[in-house]
Amino acid sequence: MTADAPETRFSISNNPSYLYQAYFSYILEYKNGTQADGFFDLELLKKSLNILVRKHYEPVAGWFQARNNSIDVVYYSDKFNDPPVTTQTLDMNYETLSRHVHDCNVELLVPAAPSAAITFEDPDPDIPMIMVKVTYLESNEAVVLGISYHHSLMDGTSFWTFMANWSALCKHLHEHGDITEFDIPHPPTFEFPDISHFYNPSKTFEHPEYILVNPNQFPKRLQPGSEKIVETILEVSVKQQQALRQQARDIGVSFTEILCAVMWKGVNSLRLELNPEIGSKSSLYTCTVNSRTRAGASNNLCASPVTIASREQTVAEIAALEVCDIAQLVHRAIGKCTGEYLSSSYRYLHQQFKQEQDDRCNGRAGKKVMCVFANSASVKCVIATSRTFPIYSTDFGFGTPEYVRPPYWPYDGSMRIWPTPLYDARSSNAPLHVYVCQPEYIDLSLSPLLAQFIKRNID
Repeated sequence: MTADAPETRFSISNNPSYLYQAYFSYILEYKNGTQADGFFDLELLKKSLNILVRKHYEPVAGWFQARNNSIDVVYYSDKFNDPPVTTQTLDMNYETLSRHVHDCNVELLVPAAPSAAITFEDPDPDIPMIMVKVTYLESNEAVVLGISYHHSLMDGTSFWTFMANWSALCKHLHEHGDITEFDIPHPPTFEFPDISHFYNPSKTFEHPEYILVNPNQFPKRLQPGSEKIVETILEVSVKQQQALRQQARDIGVSFTEILCAVMWKGVNSLRLELNPEIGSKSSLYTCTVNSRTRAGASNNLCASPVTIASREQTVAEIAALEVCDIAQLVHRAIGKCTGEYLSSSYRYLHQQFKQEQDDRCNGRAGKKVMCVFANSASVKCVIATSRTFPIYSTDFGFGTPEYVRPPYWPYDGSMRIWPTPLYDARSSNAPLHVYVCQPEYIDLSLSPLLAQFIKRNID
């Protein structure tokens, strides 16, 4: 970076989840049904990505810079930290490649990432905001895009808006050869709005959902003791969704809330049955909440404002409750995410960040990143839902994806609600998937609640 270059800054320290200093990865699989030449032309992908970033998403071509009590993204008019794009061509058939996608072979299909922890090093390390790996087959049967984004700059909403813009721009270039008369469909805004006016000192909130850990002591494949974590894909059929929606309407909660309640009770009861001694221990439910509306921001805001809703009960209490009662607990937890709660979350996390600064200045090892999976609760139901994102509309000019693999987080309690290719969140017209991670000894098929949804395991 040149010291005299014109620069622009915007803060990420006002994003409620800026301490999510980690890369999240998605894998998009596209089938070349006609084996046409030029399928996902590499130069076209690179050109469209660079145009998008430099013209519309300047912070994505910038650098993190930690100074004093804030972290900024700094970008320059004459120097760019462009998203790196790597490629490979594999000698395998489409079915084999597809298995690697479904099994989330990140080592093969996702770009290798540096540490995502933002430090106070000088000069600042070049931490990419987005990284892309394009996998071709010698048979020309398919192309896979492995894409990682830094969660301090973007959340899931930001990422899929970015993907919608990139794919639309690429498609226009593919069809017309230039972008002279093209406007991206979702022009982004930046800088999460100030939420200090929400602060109410008379209201206090506990935040068991926000756990900060040393990133060097928290490997991605965290395993409780020697237990192996496996992922089970649960499939909620159209008929099952319809029944859950009716149940939700009857008690005044949302479909997501009743589905979360089923997951929480199913896992909780199974864990208690296997180990009755944990009845008095903590059972923690958390769910990511998009806080843009609460803060008065547009969904096109490129930021990381995810708030975590939580509810903590004992394991025995959750086991004793009916699903409808648990859904009410979930409903109240999500309803708690008001502006006051959002402000409280931000103030809590900012205090942790200031403590990190103080530790660093006084020679103590203090680097911390946020990871709810590190919570010590005996049962964890840590849910992220992506069912409303336009995931399967991502058309670069070569058709929509056959399958999109969600991030694989092999941590005890990790769950992700994920659409299937034909799923429409408004009509429940296709199956819905839930990816559930538990220790290997937990057999979800033994749960009367969860057995009906069992699809398959991924080690």
